[in-house]
Amino acid sequence: MTGGSVIDAQGLDLVFQTNDGPVHALSDVDLTVGQGDFISFIGPSGCGKTTFLRVIADLEQPTGGAISVNGVTPHEARLNRSYGYVFQASGLYPWRNIAANVRLPLEIMGFSRAEQDERAARTLDLVGLTGFERKFPWQLSGGMQQRASIARALAFDADLLLMDEPFGALDEIVRDHLNEQLLALWAKTHKTVCFVTHSIPEAVYLSTRIVVMSPRPGRIIDVIDSDLPAERPLDIRETPEFLEIAARVREGLRAGHSYDD
Repeated sequence: MTGGSVIDAQGLDLVFQTNDGPVHALSDVDLTVGQGDFISFIGPSGCGKTTFLRVIADLEQPTGGAISVNGVTPHEARLNRSYGYVFQASGLYPWRNIAANVRLPLEIMGFSRAEQDERAARTLDLVGLTGFERKFPWQLSGGMQQRASIARALAFDADLLLMDEPFGALDEIVRDHLNEQLLALWAKTHKTVCFVTHSIPEAVYLSTRIVVMSPRPGRIIDVIDSDLPAERPLDIRETPEFLEIAARVREGLRAGHSYDD
């Protein structure tokens, strides 16, 4: 943890009521996320990774325990615009060009047009999309669309970035490139990042800490601190240090599955 507490969850539970009966999505989750942390959440499908992100964002309401975001409730944090959210799909509006898509939250928040333009230009430059402002989403590759989605999440300068498998649908070469770019962006902006992934190499490459979760009901099996250097070329993934952390993540995932026995 590199700074003060940004997210603090204690004994967090969430049970969904469905037509087929209750679904226990999260169980007794305790986690503190520090300022400037890059936290990856990894676990099998349905383990509550995305649900936990949605609780942080006030898109789901816990049924037990407590959680704070920047010292206030998730609802208050949402009203304070304390976070940007990047979804699995870019969610860009096809009838708006890239600059207009990035400006959208700023329009909703009532920023002046001059401020909107300045912030859109700055964040598009951060993600390497200067020169594509007037293009429409369908004119961009999937990776570029996701970079535009990240720019939109950064446009109002929230300190917390929530990312739900943003690169999961991309091919491996593009994904590697965006992983490198995301690390560089994190180093420049000093944001706190909560990142959901199914990929062990991605989790280890990006993170200061990796949260390993069990199958439903989602529990935290392990929280692994990474001592990899801040500068991480892609070939760091071949080093013994990297492979050792990856092995611990894999072991945690295996141990988590034993709860099904």
